[in-house]
Amino acid sequence: MRVVVHGGAGGVPDEPARRQETLDEAADRGADAETPLDAVVAALAPLESSPRFNAGVGGAVQSDGVVRTDAGVMTSDRAVGAACSMPGVEHAASVARVVRSETPHVFVSGAHAVDLADEFGVETGVDLLTDETRERYEAEDPPRGGPREHLDWLASRFGSGDDHAGQGSGSDADGDGKHDAPDHDTVGAVASDGETFAAATSTGGRSFALAGRVGDVPQVGSGFFCTEAGGASATGAGEDIARVTLSRRAVDFLDEGLGAQAAADRAIEEFDEITGSGAGVIALDDDGVGSAFNTDGMQTSVARE
Repeated sequence: MRVVVHGGAGGVPDEPARRQETLDEAADRGADAETPLDAVVAALAPLESSPRFNAGVGGAVQSDGVVRTDAGVMTSDRAVGAACSMPGVEHAASVARVVRSETPHVFVSGAHAVDLADEFGVETGVDLLTDETRERYEAEDPPRGGPREHLDWLASRFGSGDDHAGQGSGSDADGDGKHDAPDHDTVGAVASDGETFAAATSTGGRSFALAGRVGDVPQVGSGFFCTEAGGASATGAGEDIARVTLSRRAVDFLDEGLGAQAAADRAIEEFDEITGSGAGVIALDDDGVGSAFNTDGMQTSVARE
């Protein structure tokens, strides 16, 4: 099994060495799995459990103070599973796998996705807030009214800070002119056993988004995509990734005969030209691994059985 994982595209994170250790452990865990689908879900699990990444525990807090998780998985036979807007679900990729493997559907959302997770043994009711994310949210004088008040509040906050490749300034608790947001982003993995591929992406979303917001991650072709040519997982400015279908574009280039690195480079170059936003993508084909980003950093790890 060959596995590549990423820890998100954005700013240079705090303690990158410790994050890299977790990524390396995640890739090794995936490489020991029996199938590519097992591999990507297994690789993402420790990243979803680590507050150093924006997936599961320590994920981005929405405007109502709740962390809601999203994920999607796809295999090279075009089977897809996705789940979104799940409060209290640490392992969103596991729920996406349940959707793919146990239901006739592609996408399940919200409370019903949480119920599905519980029914199939994926833990629910987990406190995904950390002391740091809780304190950061409360320091932003959060809104208490309806959606219009929330929208006014997030206008100067959503998409700002290096954590999610945003370009805004936002408010800052330290008075340094920078938004106090965690230096991490969406996580993803692509795996192959030499015959088939699987791709998966998992996230806590984007800091200070409107309650209920769903970004690119669980949307097939945007946060993840996979065909017989290979697979890809994307990270970064979610709304723009969804508009461009970044992962699908990377796999399109694999289908056209480009190698994994050339496909990743081409996809990010095209994304940058169209949107001007920050993003990253990993790709895997029969011959190799590709990784490209236009932000300050994106940590990755590769492992082989």
